[in-house]
Amino acid sequence: MKIVSIVGTRPNFMKIAPLVEEFKRRNIGHFLVHTGQHYYPEMTKLFFDDLELPEPDQNLGIPAHLRADAQKDAIKSSIKKVLEKQKPDLVIVVGDVNSSVAGAMAANEMGIKVAHVEAGLRSFDDTMPEEINRKKIDRISDYLFTTEKSGNDNLIREGVSKDKIFFVGNVMIDTLLNHKEKANKSSILNKDHLDLKKNEYCVLTLHRPSNVDNKKGLENIILILAAIQNKMRVVFPIHPRTRKNLEKFQLDTKIMGIENLKITPPLGYLDFLCLMSNCKFMLTDSGGIQEETTVLGVPCITLRKNTERPVTVEQGTNLIVSVDKDKVVEKSLNIINNKIKIEGRIPELWDGKAAERIVNVLLENS
Repeated sequence: MKIVSIVGTRPNFMKIAPLVEEFKRRNIGHFLVHTGQHYYPEMTKLFFDDLELPEPDQNLGIPAHLRADAQKDAIKSSIKKVLEKQKPDLVIVVGDVNSSVAGAMAANEMGIKVAHVEAGLRSFDDTMPEEINRKKIDRISDYLFTTEKSGNDNLIREGVSKDKIFFVGNVMIDTLLNHKEKANKSSILNKDHLDLKKNEYCVLTLHRPSNVDNKKGLENIILILAAIQNKMRVVFPIHPRTRKNLEKFQLDTKIMGIENLKITPPLGYLDFLCLMSNCKFMLTDSGGIQEETTVLGVPCITLRKNTERPVTVEQGTNLIVSVDKDKVVEKSLNIINNKIKIEGRIPELWDGKAAERIVNVLLENS
């Protein structure tokens, strides 16, 4: 069996890492393609090093600044050339980014089987580009690997054959559990770096278009930060796109003026995992962080009106709060002042063995 895997963003790297290791362990032919969708050379290298990923077998170098449709078309065209040369039995895509949907479409149009890792997740919000991507990938996939039972239910409701659906657990959690001990040795909290103590700070991540691509959304986030920092230090590893938009809307000076806010460049995987593991709570609009905080037992305030990962709310530590300033500040202060106790449990099959289950399925059906 020969497999081509396609990645394009940092969350993709985290999801593919345990599969790469499992393919290597079982001597399965594997070719890793990085589209370049989010290509920041130093950050990409740092993530690959942290996750012990080999260099991609091919980097397509697709420009990151292209419009979504143009980017998907460019990725699809380039991937077809790779597939023509490699002639794989299967293409694996992970998650819901443009690289994932373009890779799945390229393989499907060439008659090559597609496996979607992290299938069936639904926010039921079609204003999210990721939601459209998820649906497209799932419609054309031959293997749909789900992380939680809601994914199975969604796919069956959409008419997907049960024979194609496999509940295997969460490869993101494989990566977290594989690297947690190493992350504990990070020096990111030390005096010569951020000078932080456990449970005495919160962490913000922000990247979704609804929050960062318009001035009103960013101004709202700044007001939230200004209120929270009166009670607790906030650490903000800033996404390059968010930084660019702060400058574009002339809000960079305003956010820099918040006294108890520490803005850092994007962090590597191990440093960020250490930062997240030791914080009082997270503020985020990221799907993956909702999952990671659930396993770490860290409260997570999600700055969205919905989630495609309901198990993190039903069983985990995730609170869907929206971006309403008063609600976010109220929940944050309740956590800071220990007025609410958020205790979750680890969802079924989030045990570090998802990649092993996925490869078992592929070998049994090859």
